[in-house]
Parts: sequence; structure tokens; C-alpha cells
Amino acid sequence: MDTIQINFDSLKKEHWTAQETENAKLLVDFVQKLMNDHDFDAVRDNFGNPYYRQHNRAIPDGMDALLEYVGAFTKRFPDYAYDVKRIHVDGDSVIFHSHVTINAKHRGNEKKGLNIIDIWKIENGNIVEHWDSLQPMDAFMRFYNWMTGGAIRNNNGVY
Repeated sequence: MDTIQINFDSLKKEHWTAQETENAKLLVDFVQKLMNDHDFDAVRDNFGNPYYRQHNRAIPDGMDALLEYVGAFTKRFPDYAYDVKRIHVDGDSVIFHSHVTINAKHRGNEKKGLNIIDIWKIENGNIVEHWDSLQPMDAFMRFYNWMTGGAIRNNNGVY
């Protein structure tokens, strides 16, 4: 199955400032490489910085920890894909509302996968913080979240 491509032009809003547009483009490139292309070297080379703070309690701070976490997930679920439905930007905050699936045959099926809201903070062209909220859409994802959601790997809090 083909890799999902995030279509920035269809998601862009006319009211965004030039800086907000750049912030959104940065995140689209980041998410495309990380979540859809699974090009972890490109993520490390283009987005790695010592300032990345994680608020998803299951993932430690740092870009390398994120790459390790997503890398392990994609080894288990190689068809993992992140279909961005909406982008909202407010200054240095970029929010994606997305449908994530782990099986290629489930792409586009709103009863499968995860409904995810991701929030990133950008400073000086760097992704420095991330928060997320996940809603499992099927029994397998509810069970998977229940089984894997208990370990707390950072002390940053969810808010």
C-alpha cells in the first residue's frame, strides 16, 4: 500500500500569519517523515534538538526517545499511518487532528485505529514540546492502550 502523504495545501488556512504557516509546514514535514515515511534518520538529522520535552507520559524526553518509541511501534505495525484531517495554528502552537491506523486495510475506516489530537510548541524553528490525547476507535486499540499505557517515563505532567 502507498504511504499516506499529508497534503499541506488542502489543510492550510488563509488567516495564518507567515510565521504560523512556517510552523505548520515544519510540523507537516516532521510528521510525514516520522509517522508515515518512518524515515527516522531524516527526523534525527532535520529535527533533532536537545530541547524536545514530551508530555505523553509513556515516552521519555528527547527526540531520540521519541524515535525509539515510534521505531519499536512501526516494527510491530509496519503499516502504521497518520492521516492528518485538520491543522490549527496559534502562534507557536500547532495542533493536528488525525486518524491513525496500524493496518493498511483500515485506512479511511473511522471505526478502526485512533483519533488523535497532537499539540506541538515551536521555538526558533525547533519543535520543543509535545502533548497528545488519544481516543481508541476499536477494541484492539482500546486493549493495546490499556496494556501499554501504564508506564510513566517522564515527570512532565500531561498539562
